[in-house]
Amino acid sequence: MSTTYSVNDGVAVIALANPPVNGLGQSTRAGIVDSLKQALADDSVQSIVLMGSGKVFCGGADIREFNTPAAFATPGLHAVIKAIEASTKPVVAAIHGVVMGGGLELALGCHYRVVAPGVQVSFPEVNIGLIPGGGGTQRMPRVIPVEMTLQMVTSGASVPSDKLCKVPGQKLFDRLIDGDLLAGAVAFAKEVAGVRPMPLIRDLPVQPVADAGLFNQFRADMAKARKGLVSPQRCIDAVEVATQMDIDAGIDRELEIFKDIMVGSQAKAMQHAFFGERAAAKIPDVPDNTPVRDIKQVAVIGAGTMGGGITMCFLNAGIPVTLLEMKQEAIDRGVGVIRKNYEAQVAKGKLAQDKYEARMALLKTTLSYDDIAQADMVIEAVFEDFGVKSQVFTKLDQVMKAGAILASNTSTLDVDKIAEVTKRPGDVVGLHFFSPANVMRLLEVVRSKHTAKDVMATVMQVAKKIKKVAVVSGVCDGFIGNRMFEQYTRQAFFLVQEGATVQQVDKAAEAFGFAMGPFRVGDLAGNDIGFAIRQRRAVEQPNVIYSKVGDAICELGRYGQKVGKGWYDYEAGKREPVPSAEVQAAIDKVRADKGITARAISDEEIVGRLVLAMVNEGALILEEGIANKASDIDMVYLTGYGFPLVWGGPMLYADLIGLPKVVEQMKQFAANPNDDQAFWQPAPLLLKLAAEGKTFTGVKQ
Repeated sequence: MSTTYSVNDGVAVIALANPPVNGLGQSTRAGIVDSLKQALADDSVQSIVLMGSGKVFCGGADIREFNTPAAFATPGLHAVIKAIEASTKPVVAAIHGVVMGGGLELALGCHYRVVAPGVQVSFPEVNIGLIPGGGGTQRMPRVIPVEMTLQMVTSGASVPSDKLCKVPGQKLFDRLIDGDLLAGAVAFAKEVAGVRPMPLIRDLPVQPVADAGLFNQFRADMAKARKGLVSPQRCIDAVEVATQMDIDAGIDRELEIFKDIMVGSQAKAMQHAFFGERAAAKIPDVPDNTPVRDIKQVAVIGAGTMGGGITMCFLNAGIPVTLLEMKQEAIDRGVGVIRKNYEAQVAKGKLAQDKYEARMALLKTTLSYDDIAQADMVIEAVFEDFGVKSQVFTKLDQVMKAGAILASNTSTLDVDKIAEVTKRPGDVVGLHFFSPANVMRLLEVVRSKHTAKDVMATVMQVAKKIKKVAVVSGVCDGFIGNRMFEQYTRQAFFLVQEGATVQQVDKAAEAFGFAMGPFRVGDLAGNDIGFAIRQRRAVEQPNVIYSKVGDAICELGRYGQKVGKGWYDYEAGKREPVPSAEVQAAIDKVRADKGITARAISDEEIVGRLVLAMVNEGALILEEGIANKASDIDMVYLTGYGFPLVWGGPMLYADLIGLPKVVEQMKQFAANPNDDQAFWQPAPLLLKLAAEGKTFTGVKQ
């Protein structure tokens, strides 16, 4: 059993003992029930304390049992809570560290709850496509206000116990214990040992709702804030049930809602993302116990947009940074942008003034490579040109101390060749941050054929410290993200060449769930970047076919928002895209030059071609071993490219609609005479999996 049992001066102490977070796995649930029976059978026991071992009370469901028979084995959480509520001796939950999800529902079933200061209290189920399923939406609004319950269940955010204790009329916590929690809980349990009747949350009325429009307002807010997600809306439905039904009927209805969305595609997608993010940190041939290098100070080369953002990532984590540039004006400009970003956070109340000052105090600047020689890791963020980067790495090889990690922020270039510029290729790794680097969660860790295992272990640890989702990629042109995105944008260009408008393509992509369509993304990132890449690939890969519309736009100097015009026009100082007559004229000319008569294109075809272009390239990436597993590809797209969470990433999307259907749609696209027909040949891995009735999920290198 994952519990322990002891008796302390007439008080039975049941301790959850299922590390790391005392998850409510089957053995833990059974242990609670068996220990409760033991306490009830012992005449010397007058009351019971339920607590957690280690650093937390209970983190909820045991994620190791998700989607396994053990998750549904008896006793279930409802049965455990019923056993506690039916106890003839008072049960006191002694809560410390963290109480989440099912752990919070377990505590709500106890007769009393005592809590340590600073406990993080939450219902995180909404973030994996579910609602609380153990009575949480029914009991919680009986002890705290309905509005606060709604905020907790729809956001999944943690609320400190100290704050909850100060809520007027709250009945969630009976006592805040500052000191030895077990001693305080035992003392409290002895105080209430003789109190009858024993209080139960189920017997309390739901706290009155002052605003009759509260639930509809929350629904409208969630429709905007968590666009397209079902679980926040169903959380609202469940809490509203608590105001309409008695407790037993409400719990039954909550369970019905839980079971309904549990089998839906969104829950599958969001759980895929949850587990995929954790799995991305695991590298098959780099054991968890691999020694890591000590990273106490970092250097960044280049104070531009990327270099400044990367610098902020480390300053935010409390790691000193030396920022190197070739000219003082470039440093001044870069540091000015960093200050401006921090000052904006201070003005919005998101960053305390003293923390801003502390972060800036960690920043040094220099014009000399000699001043970065003792850094433990250096990251270059210079112009995306192999010649420029090779010069930088030649210099780093000369000046950096032995054992320093030399990282490149390249987004497409060959990290193998960059490493070979140095005499220490094992120390070289790609760290591809995404813009703005201080905001975007994704970090592509590009492993060259030379990169040492301890370097990989170290940068994965550093990524966690700076709060990035690190995904390992092998070396190829564009790595995982940009290699797939290249096919996405190629299709976008072909679509407007064939008859769609720029606005239609963007709107179709956004209706599917992308934060921005491909043309708005191009304008934001800078169309000249893709233009330069296409010019390079025209030499390196002359057989790859591109529509000329992208080049035509760039030849007009329409590089995007930074120059006030791209695929759209932009008014001075504004980012609102305005359809451009000049762009449409350029597209019309490309069509005329190629003898193409514009045709009507459905939104369905637009989405199909955009997404399946990525899926097929993803299959090639997986087959070539560039990505370790399909979920890694999905994590790249969920955290770095705005792929809709409701689909769990491009590879899971393909799994959900069915790989045979993907193959069939690709065959239809291949019949289009104006597209690159060779591209629509399904990847061998895709064909194999479709023929065998399998999915991308589970494919590993």
